[in-house]
Amino acid sequence: MALELDQATPPSLTHDIARWILQEYHDMNGSSIQTLESPPTAAEFAQLVHISRPVIIKGFQIPALKRWTDDYLQTNLQGQPISVAITPNGQADAIAAGPGARLFFVEPFIKKVSMVKFLEQLNAEQDSDNLPASYLQSQNGNIYSSRFFESPNDDWSEFCALREDVPSNIPWVTEALGRNPDAVNLWIGNSKSITSIHSDPYENIYTVIRGSKHFTLLPPCEGWCLQERMYPHAVYGYTDNSNSLSVVPSPDTPQVRWSSVINPDLPGSLPPEAHPLHVTLEAGDTLYLPVGWWHYVQQSGPTTIALNWWYDAEVRGMNWIWLSLLRGSGDVPSGNDETNTR
Repeated sequence: MALELDQATPPSLTHDIARWILQEYHDMNGSSIQTLESPPTAAEFAQLVHISRPVIIKGFQIPALKRWTDDYLQTNLQGQPISVAITPNGQADAIAAGPGARLFFVEPFIKKVSMVKFLEQLNAEQDSDNLPASYLQSQNGNIYSSRFFESPNDDWSEFCALREDVPSNIPWVTEALGRNPDAVNLWIGNSKSITSIHSDPYENIYTVIRGSKHFTLLPPCEGWCLQERMYPHAVYGYTDNSNSLSVVPSPDTPQVRWSSVINPDLPGSLPPEAHPLHVTLEAGDTLYLPVGWWHYVQQSGPTTIALNWWYDAEVRGMNWIWLSLLRGSGDVPSGNDETNTR
């Protein structure tokens, strides 16, 4: 007899089965991360995608690595306004307390500034605990979007002046996957900038141009360790003529499913069964981050710059079904029914 399933709501694994899968995966794969001393061929990369574990790749050379000094960025972008995320603590797209002491999934306040002003802000914030944090993290193709491959002249970007320094696709990835990127993104921040733990539906190629990036990674089979909850949506904003950012609820926006673990690096924030991996990328290093892998990202240095290429995941076959099952579903609890957000 066939089991009838609601396609929008896959069943949840029992805790014992989830723990067994986690331990079996760890026993077979360990905690090491492979490092390649040069970029793979398309065939070699296809094998990496099949294995679906993070890999550090050396030697991926693009013009931005040699060109992107502060002076170069300021000269090429001149007065072009760019979209910068502003938060009180450097955590955009993260859980924070708002009105009534309720927890919200909060997106940043977006401010348009010049590159000159933005870099000045990053330097000032680095030396002050009293200033809000700025992070260029607009995502969704802020260098190239998917439209570029259909009609290049219709894909305007705030960073058009930098495109000659950034390839629109990575040949060995594009050939292996049989598709162009869905988005190419630029990230610029400082040591205050933090990316809360989450997973993406993309094959991700992430290259550091300046500074250092520090990743905490968990495989899809450890998603249950992140204790996802449902949170009302909000944005940071300035209210009542205040100079301080506050959480402004979005009453007409659907709730957001997000991890309740604020910082997975803190002792006790993850169950003892979890096996997080820790990776630091320096300038010139590239990380292949497979679809579905959970990642928490910090950075060091007064100005850290990175690029990433998001390629849509393959949804044919079984991989996407397994990822959905491992993430779990059922009735995801409200993040405001408990006080154990970590």
